[in-house]
Amino acid sequence: MELALQAATVLLAIALGVRTKGMTVGLWGAAGVLVLVWVFGLPPGSVPTSAIFVIFAVVTAAGAMQAAGGIDYLVGIAQRVIRAHPNQVTFIAPYVAWLFATGAGTGFVYYSILPVIYEVAYGNKVRPERPMAIAPTASQMGITSSPVSSAMAIMVGLMAPLGFEITQILSIVLPSTAVAIGAAALVQNRIGKPLDRDPVYQRRLAAGEVTAPEPVDVGEASPAAKRAAWIFGGGILLILLFGIFDQLRPAVPGEDGPVPLEMTTMIQIIMLIVALVILLWCRAKSADVPRSQVFRSGMSAIVALWGVSWLANTFIAANQDMIVTSLGNLADNSPIFIAVALFVVAALTTSQSSATIAIIPIGIALGMEPWQLTAMWMAVIGLYTFPINGSQLATIELDATGTTRISRFVIYHSFTIGMLVMATVSVLVGLAIGATFYG
Repeated sequence: MELALQAATVLLAIALGVRTKGMTVGLWGAAGVLVLVWVFGLPPGSVPTSAIFVIFAVVTAAGAMQAAGGIDYLVGIAQRVIRAHPNQVTFIAPYVAWLFATGAGTGFVYYSILPVIYEVAYGNKVRPERPMAIAPTASQMGITSSPVSSAMAIMVGLMAPLGFEITQILSIVLPSTAVAIGAAALVQNRIGKPLDRDPVYQRRLAAGEVTAPEPVDVGEASPAAKRAAWIFGGGILLILLFGIFDQLRPAVPGEDGPVPLEMTTMIQIIMLIVALVILLWCRAKSADVPRSQVFRSGMSAIVALWGVSWLANTFIAANQDMIVTSLGNLADNSPIFIAVALFVVAALTTSQSSATIAIIPIGIALGMEPWQLTAMWMAVIGLYTFPINGSQLATIELDATGTTRISRFVIYHSFTIGMLVMATVSVLVGLAIGATFYG
């Protein structure tokens, strides 16, 4: 009974946070920690400080890039790529969104290319729902594909003690995600009626509620903006290089002699230096960095991660034996249960990071292989189960044709099928890759 009450406290705190959105999910998480400690007498759990520091370093570098105009430069490239093959927008748009989110470590870039996707689709008589419902989902898949995302920072911190480094994680995640997006695009390209036969669009058109979208153009980027983007990209390449060749990292004292510096620390150093180089070489103002949207979003993510992970760790650490015992038999009989748990928790918390910190440690405690957990980790795309995320709402709002929408059942909406296809295919392909190379 006491365990049930503790679990109810955790779920209630998360539910209240989700209702108010943003960083408040972390603040409610801290309130939940207070209840667990004061009412139930549990010791406070650990806080993922390494992951928080990584996020802070990355959003500082990304904020500097935005302050220098680097993100506008990247958006201009995305526009040209999407417009180059307008009839294939359903296939090109999600890959562009995925690649840019992977590189930037945030799905924020998607908001900048959303109007372009709509303009190209509408202008070429492609049902806007097809590319617009899958592109934001693909951008969120980019979070688990990115070497510099908050979710990856947490995953690296959890997997590194097991000898599974960032390059091994990416060797499973990147190809699996790429295949999953292609499979989802094939399915999505057959969803819905063409515009000339869609009753909602025809009704809106007759009522004068739909007008052709204005062309979007961010203009020519300055040399400083281009340098900022390339410097940020160079930082990502350095992270991958140090991840592949650990002998290149500085050696620090360990229990059995010198050992390579941990990747989480290496990422922090590299990204903070990237921010410094951008500020010095690209003439960006340091005062503009905290005001950038990327930086502000990152700070909200830090607060959310701090509170939710603290809450989850407090509950799990105090009840680990009981949780592991009760879930152990289920996981032994059906290991895929961990993927289902990641999907469900991501749906409830609307956060890949929160689902990662809550469920992956359970899989580790159950003795699951790192490659299995990495493959199942991509199920955190379940955060799109409920149409309450900003990118979903922005997409629905922009689509004046009404093809991108929420049904009366709420849980079924334009993003549902693409999300389910991506979750299923990415996990299955990831398990196949992991079993082939690491099993």
